[in-house]
Amino acid sequence: MECRLGCGACCIAPSISSPIPGMPEGKPAGVRCIQLDENNLCKLFGSDDRPQVCSDFKSDEAVCGNSVQEALTIINELEDTTFSSFKQMR
Repeated sequence: MECRLGCGACCIAPSISSPIPGMPEGKPAGVRCIQLDENNLCKLFGSDDRPQVCSDFKSDEAVCGNSVQEALTIINELEDTTFSSFKQMR
């Protein structure tokens, strides 16, 4: 699956613990990445400053669904499930 240009769900919904230029502590879930432009495109795409976790992400229908809203819903659910599992382990 090709990434939907202008989607940005993977730059909004998940938490990112890696430092991001302008967000040295990473970003919490549901917070728009500071490097996401007004067209929902990554300003760091192709740059060495882009966090590895972002470069490693590959779009897939199981995560991205069929629309931006579906992607946000799926990624939010994955984030909630991961966070809940982590809390239970502690």
